[in-house]
Amino acid sequence: MEVGVLALQGAFREHRQMLHTLGTEAPLVRWPQDLEGLDGLIVPGGESTTIAKLLTIHELYAPIRKAYADGLAVFGTCAGAIMLAREIEDAREDQEPLALMDVRIRRNAYGRQIDSFETTVPFDGIEGGVKGVFIRAPRFENLSDEVEILSQTEDGEALAVRQGRALAVAFHPELTDDTRVHEYFLQQIVGH
Repeated sequence: MEVGVLALQGAFREHRQMLHTLGTEAPLVRWPQDLEGLDGLIVPGGESTTIAKLLTIHELYAPIRKAYADGLAVFGTCAGAIMLAREIEDAREDQEPLALMDVRIRRNAYGRQIDSFETTVPFDGIEGGVKGVFIRAPRFENLSDEVEILSQTEDGEALAVRQGRALAVAFHPELTDDTRVHEYFLQQIVGH
């Protein structure tokens, strides 16, 4: 199994380290040819406006969409989740999403950088929940019936969602020592 990590901006090193810890090849993806032969792709957290600009510069929008249509599994954390959504609230007019999941997402919904926090969140299929770091985290809105909620707050706000071969989380599991969300991606999404 080979899962690439989009390495244009953000926490790509941390995701790569998580994958290496789990014994998975983790090539860095910076150009369309880097997608060849991959089973999965992680779109890391960072700054979604910058990631969008760099996807355009590196001509990756169409190749990622095609690879997904051809069976590539994808996992987006925080800004990566923003990029996977069909629609982005509070985005710049020129910020184009990858539109791989039928959700609308609101940028920076949990406040500014100073409002960052770490907590344990419930996650379907993972006993005891998982550690999540929330840094200017997005909020999932208007989920279609095809989107499954895997994690949510006590008042029902989605924190992790899945649609087919796409997984998106509002938090940063890669900034903790808890590998179980990555394990879920490898076993339940890439592996199927």
